[in-house]
Amino acid sequence: MSDLLSRRLALLGERANLSLLSQCLHGIERECLRVDSDGQLALTPHPVTLGSALTHPQITTDYSEALLEFITPAEADAAVTLADLEDIHRYAYSKLDGEYLWSPSMPCALPDEETIPIARYGDSHIGRLKYVYRKGLALRYGKTMQCIAGIHYNFSLPESLWTLLQQAEGDNRSARDYQSARYIGLIRNFRRYSWLLMYLFGASPALDVGFMRGRPHQLEQLDPQTLYLPYATSLRMSDLGYQSNAQAGLTPCYNDLASYTDSLRQAVATPYPAYVEAGTQKDGEWQQLNTNILQIENEYYSNIRPKRVTASGERPIQALMARGVQYVEVRCLDINPFLPLGIDLDEARFLDAFLLFCALQASPLLESDECHACTDNFLAVVKEGRRPGLQLQRQGQAVGLQAWAEELLENIRPLAELLDRSQGGDAHLQALQAQRAKVADAALTPSAQVLAQLQQGESFTQFALRQSKQHAEYFRRQPLDAERQAAFEAAAARSLRDQAELEAQEEGDFDSFAAAYQASILALAV
Repeated sequence: MSDLLSRRLALLGERANLSLLSQCLHGIERECLRVDSDGQLALTPHPVTLGSALTHPQITTDYSEALLEFITPAEADAAVTLADLEDIHRYAYSKLDGEYLWSPSMPCALPDEETIPIARYGDSHIGRLKYVYRKGLALRYGKTMQCIAGIHYNFSLPESLWTLLQQAEGDNRSARDYQSARYIGLIRNFRRYSWLLMYLFGASPALDVGFMRGRPHQLEQLDPQTLYLPYATSLRMSDLGYQSNAQAGLTPCYNDLASYTDSLRQAVATPYPAYVEAGTQKDGEWQQLNTNILQIENEYYSNIRPKRVTASGERPIQALMARGVQYVEVRCLDINPFLPLGIDLDEARFLDAFLLFCALQASPLLESDECHACTDNFLAVVKEGRRPGLQLQRQGQAVGLQAWAEELLENIRPLAELLDRSQGGDAHLQALQAQRAKVADAALTPSAQVLAQLQQGESFTQFALRQSKQHAEYFRRQPLDAERQAAFEAAAARSLRDQAELEAQEEGDFDSFAAAYQASILALAV
């Protein structure tokens, strides 16, 4: 453990400061496909009984009309966050008529690309803009890749904790700049160590054969319907033959907030030849929002993002530039198909200790060589993380995954202990012990457990559908109480009214609205 980390832990462990760690906030966004009883992609519209995907704060859609997204509020206790997520699932299942929520990250057997429905958000200008953005994603990357689902874990430390550390360290930057710099430091450490999350929680070692659409690949055949890699942890996070040439040159630097926002500002304003050739409109129909490397900043695919809650009409980059980083969004987590929510408290509590370690541990700037090593380590683990004797790169030297993982977990242990002292009990230490067991025995990892099921004779799709139906039974067995159900019904009705109001008040034409939106992107790049 570094001296800096020891000093910070000692400060936070003082009686007067210990309660700060119980004020960290957690939020979860869980994506999942709607499927029919045969495990085929649901081609039905987003159920109106779930409310408006445009205006409902907790139940929306991501890329496809069939790709639901459930969003919890930010809570101080991860157990409350998961309870919120469970309530959303229970409400959704009270409204899904003969449909199921697909249990893993990798999609069900998909129809041809043309048939996959893009999410619709109504006739308001902003609703149409969201639809055109998704048409652009289809044009640029294909619809198949957009049907992959994941879990996003949002995490923040209280501002008073940053203030305490800043004062103790005699840092004379503004509070906003110090906090932003420390979150960016967290992100650099996340880049260094996130391969560990892929080993521990990766749960997508196999996929439906149709996903590859007949393209060349290096996957192996497990059965006529299933492709896999024997030591993979998370094919979802591998390249799978999908290379975004436009984004290939875009590697935002996480050495400070300004360089990160500058690289994204440049990408949303720089034309990309293939997209220019496709154009924004064809036969009077919008094809994409613009012909730049990124249509909007959220198009950039990353494993973690610095975030700030946006005001109405404000762009994510504008919020970061104006008010700094408020929290991080971890985006590389697979859905665990054995868990009804796709995540459990053990995982959430370990993530808290891991992210706290990333935040408090010294975080030197990433030089080019280390930056490449971070990427290489991550890709090695997603493709063959369970391979016995797998070697990773650390400071130019080869190091065994198992040895490094054990060392990291030992370094994270004081963080888990501090969280337990702050909150009472030993839940974080228990969560850490569960991860130690996986490092000692790769057969305990979710990816190994998925393959163990498939090797008993089930195809990927048969396994996933069986799990989906088990989870449906779990949620339907314990419906929401009348009061919670009524609250969800009211929220759904309110969201539909909000959308109708938005559409009724709309002024001007969509082309002018889209042009103004594009101008706001270009203004960022000045």
